[in-house]
Amino acid sequence: MSKYLVVSTSGNLESNSRIMGRVAFAHLQKAKVDCDWIDTSELDLPLCDGDKCYANAAAQKLKKTIEAADGIIIAAPVYNFDVSAAAKNMIELTGKAWEDKVIGFLCAAGGTSSYMSVMAYANSLMLDFRCVVIPRFVFATGDAFDDDKLADKKIEERIKQVADELVRFTKALRG
Repeated sequence: MSKYLVVSTSGNLESNSRIMGRVAFAHLQKAKVDCDWIDTSELDLPLCDGDKCYANAAAQKLKKTIEAADGIIIAAPVYNFDVSAAAKNMIELTGKAWEDKVIGFLCAAGGTSSYMSVMAYANSLMLDFRCVVIPRFVFATGDAFDDDKLADKKIEERIKQVADELVRFTKALRG
């Protein structure tokens, strides 16, 4: 049986990407698949220094959680036309734990101009770790949210589609 993971990579506790991740996680739970949630802001992760950071207990916990998953949804904010540094740091800390995973993306940004910002991150996962990236991802701006809730039903449906595609792709590749 495949195992799934939703990772929130925002340091902001009121993050729109975190809200998106929670929607995906709830959808996967409702579908009764084996799924975990991890929020990197709760882990006190070190910055990757290419040396001592890998022995850090939080980095080890994150690595083991990623290793255990077959399919992963990354919920990430977009800052300055790129996926957040915290999201990149997560990969740098956990490296080979990403090998052969199925990956989906949920991204929240301030504006529409950074729509393709996830591609460099996705390319790194594909080329460095042979991940299969779902060709559907969700990109939402602040207009999709009302306070601490997702208000845009189309975005909500797209998040559910990504979660369903994660399960479909993972089952097909692991079957």
